[in-house]
Amino acid sequence: QVQLVESGGGLVQPGGSLRLSCAASGSIFRLYTMNWYRQAPGKQRELVATINIGGSTNYGDSVKGRFTISRDNSKNTGYLQMNSLKPEDTAVYYCNAWAPVKEYWGQGTLVTVSE
Repeated sequence: QVQLVESGGGLVQPGGSLRLSCAASGSIFRLYTMNWYRQAPGKQRELVATINIGGSTNYGDSVKGRFTISRDNSKNTGYLQMNSLKPEDTAVYYCNAWAPVKEYWGQGTLVTVSE
């Protein structure tokens, strides 16, 4: 069993930065691909960024060059550094730990980009 707890969301002005954290319980976090998803009001949940167990990363087109996903397996924690934030980045951001036979979700953290 893996429990995920996100933190770091909040209100930020356009052009600003935030860093989200995803703290995982248990030592098996390193065996899971970690994803960040987001869901804006009235929209479907979308995949923002992925980092696999080997450290390879992928990003959604809307965040490429602005967001960086990383993980520290020694701390059982994943991160999403978000720079040059835009109002359209406003959403609830969810951490996801995925393996072929099981996946886990955090409760989400709200990011609001507004003047």
